Amino acid sequence: MSFNDTTRHFQTRPESGLTSKEAAGRLEKNGHNVLAQAKKASPVILFLYQFRDFMVLVLLAATLLSAALGEYTDAIVIIGIVIVNAILGFVQEYRAEQSLEALRGMTAPTARTVRDGVRREIPAEELVPGDLVILEAGDRIPADIRLGEVRQLAVNEAPLTGESEPVVKQVEALEDSGASLGDRFNMAFMGTLAVSGRASGIVVATGMKTEMGRVADLIQGAEEMATPLQKRLEQMGHYLVGICVLVCALVVLLGLSQGLPPYKMFMAGISLAVAAIPEGLPAVVTIALAIGVQRMVRKNAIVRRLPAVETLGCATVICSDKTGTLTQNKMNVRELWTAGQSYQVEGDGYSPQGEFLAGKKSIKPEQDPALLLALTVAALCNNAELRKGPVEIKPMWRSRSRAQWTVDGDPTEGALLVAAARAGLWRQDLERQITRQGEIPFDGTRKRMSVLYSGAKGPVLYMKGAPETVLARCSQIYLDGKVVKLTQSLRQKVMVQNETMAGMALRNLAMAYKPLPHTRAEISESMEEDLIFVGLLGMMDPPRPEVLPAIKKCHTAGIKTVMITGDHKTTAMAIARMLRMLPDKGNVLTGAELDKISDKQLEQMVENTYVYARVTPEHKLRIVRALKRCGHIVGMTGDGVNDAPAVKEADIGIAMGNTGTDVTREAAALVLADDNFTTIVGAVEEGRSIYDNIRKFIRFLLACNTGEILTMLVAMLMGLPLPLRAIQILWINLVTDGLPAMALGVDPVEKGVMQRQPRSPREGIFSQGLWQKIVGRGTLIGLTTVAVFAWSLEQGMELEAARTMAFATLIVAQLIYVFDCRSERSYFWQVGLLSNPWLIAAVLSSFGLLLVVMYHPMLAAVFTTVPLQLEQWAIIFGASVFPTILNYVLSIGKALIFPRAAAAKK
Repeated sequence: MSFNDTTRHFQTRPESGLTSKEAAGRLEKNGHNVLAQAKKASPVILFLYQFRDFMVLVLLAATLLSAALGEYTDAIVIIGIVIVNAILGFVQEYRAEQSLEALRGMTAPTARTVRDGVRREIPAEELVPGDLVILEAGDRIPADIRLGEVRQLAVNEAPLTGESEPVVKQVEALEDSGASLGDRFNMAFMGTLAVSGRASGIVVATGMKTEMGRVADLIQGAEEMATPLQKRLEQMGHYLVGICVLVCALVVLLGLSQGLPPYKMFMAGISLAVAAIPEGLPAVVTIALAIGVQRMVRKNAIVRRLPAVETLGCATVICSDKTGTLTQNKMNVRELWTAGQSYQVEGDGYSPQGEFLAGKKSIKPEQDPALLLALTVAALCNNAELRKGPVEIKPMWRSRSRAQWTVDGDPTEGALLVAAARAGLWRQDLERQITRQGEIPFDGTRKRMSVLYSGAKGPVLYMKGAPETVLARCSQIYLDGKVVKLTQSLRQKVMVQNETMAGMALRNLAMAYKPLPHTRAEISESMEEDLIFVGLLGMMDPPRPEVLPAIKKCHTAGIKTVMITGDHKTTAMAIARMLRMLPDKGNVLTGAELDKISDKQLEQMVENTYVYARVTPEHKLRIVRALKRCGHIVGMTGDGVNDAPAVKEADIGIAMGNTGTDVTREAAALVLADDNFTTIVGAVEEGRSIYDNIRKFIRFLLACNTGEILTMLVAMLMGLPLPLRAIQILWINLVTDGLPAMALGVDPVEKGVMQRQPRSPREGIFSQGLWQKIVGRGTLIGLTTVAVFAWSLEQGMELEAARTMAFATLIVAQLIYVFDCRSERSYFWQVGLLSNPWLIAAVLSSFGLLLVVMYHPMLAAVFTTVPLQLEQWAIIFGASVFPTILNYVLSIGKALIFPRAAAAKK
């Protein structure tokens, strides 16, 4: 709509605004201009939610049975474990969801409006559709506004579009009704920032109906899915409980059929339940993930949600925002062209240190007058400031200050200043000899800026702007050190060069000048004719230098990298090719193209699409969901509010710690402390290692539990007394097994972990033969323990002494077995016996605790153990090492018989 049509639509008078009565009625109808908040569970409900897990419910049932049968010690120990796990989970969830609070902080507190013909300042939450609002530089835009009067207004829309370059606004109606957010030049959106100029306009949307409100709604609607590990552990819990119920029922029925007392059979069933369920597993998983979090902190990755640690290890796709994530978010002049020569401009960020290259040869700018002249125009036709000073950097976990070069003003003008400074040209130095007399500012309609300077040689007009606009006002060109007529062929040459540079993702500005008669003192648009064309300066936000090797590592690790950006297609493709993210036959989709295809069609295209350009928050969300529906584990990086919904929806949301908004950080599961894409690679490596470690201690704990089940079951089938008491099994599961299991959780990263392909998200936690390893070793440990127990009874030992022999054999066999669990691809001596000192300490501690419960009189009474003699210990150690020796003999024999299979596995 035109602005007049807009005022008629909202029944607003463009001179006096709404009346107070009209505004009050609309406020009652539309509600306050605030972002809605989803109803949150109370802390009590959050705590109770922790008891929904299937394994936890089974443990609670075991607690009730133990208490009912008088086994109060067992009941107290189990309920203690459940409560500790609930507290850990509660703390994580209570801190998790702050996204909308942060989003609310981005809305303006007050707004300048005109009501009843009087200008007044009101709380922004009282704005209504149809309100006439006045905007000035520095204002946070309070609502979505259709602009009606614009005076050089430029708005930073990075929170919504992700693009840092301010957008110059205009009043004219748009020709394209489906224009993306970044192309709606006649609109100002809630939460964005006016960086220069002033304007007025009509509020067309408030609260949740604004574009920021749509983002808030997307954040609320984004689903948080269970991680692959959470799903597998839930599945494993069902399997374990099923096996437990089956075995317990079998034992009870067998006992009853043999005429044994029902009470003893129920006690035997409880003992088996305790043996079957790895009570320490939830705690060990939580602790292992927490240790992984600390290791990631040392690699500049801050984990906000524990399960995210493991999810990283199976990521198959990383979707990354471009600006500030893959690029430096610092606009720089990269190419400079004069009529006679092309130059490449080298340098990092806003630092004035850099050089100019002609081909591969470094040159001094003073060697080419045209180059020096173009940079002089860039420095003078400019209002930005380049300065070095302390800059406070505020990540969410600490604050620090350091000196660095910064630009105060428009980023484009800052890039021109930096290029000039690299040639030794500083505006303050030039202005010691010449004085600015006037300026005609840049705006969206003129697409050019002119300044008038006066000095000893007379007044000179300097102009910069869009190449086609500047070229149209030039009649001459600076060529080979002199001014010549700008012929049609030379004009064509300039435009061809402009197109060539644009194809390199460069944003081009043309430079021109014009000496004026001494009589001219005031600047006017009539002076902007018959100028002398000097050259083109091509700018871009360059890629971070460390990103290319990081992307190569991702590809080696089988992880696809995808760029999702609000920038233009040409720019996105050029950056993607520089970073080798876009293969030769890879697809590129724009937001407009996404709007024309269905979700089903998108699912068919995502596998071969590597770049998405000019997209909105809704598009980003659709892309993430399409990838997830195709079976991918998706990581999504971002820093702006526009990234937050997709970051939250992704399996692993990754936010920038320094430049990222609070909204995105709160929506993310992982925050990069250094805003460095390469940190993701280190985090993925750590995530894969943590998953390996989780498999290690699951292998260890479940083999131990299998050994305990078989010890009890086989003994009963043989008609022997129960070889272990329930409290002894609890001690083994929680203390003796728990310490080595936790030590496996800090095992160092195995070599070659980033040369593997990501594991399938559908891959079970017991894949790659883990079940066979668990059952095989558990069977050997159980049978060995029963053999020692039966032998002890055969030798005439008392029942408590025989149980102590079985108790010690089971523990020592498990402590020896823990070293076999350190690798699924190598023998433990190949991994390095001393490479995990925590494991050595844990094994020694567990063995020390075994001695304590056997030789301390008070504990021996609680656990019904007796001291053993030296020769009995010899039998225990001999029997305990037997399963390990037999396992290695069988492994070596299998490798000799099937050498290809062994090599492939390795």
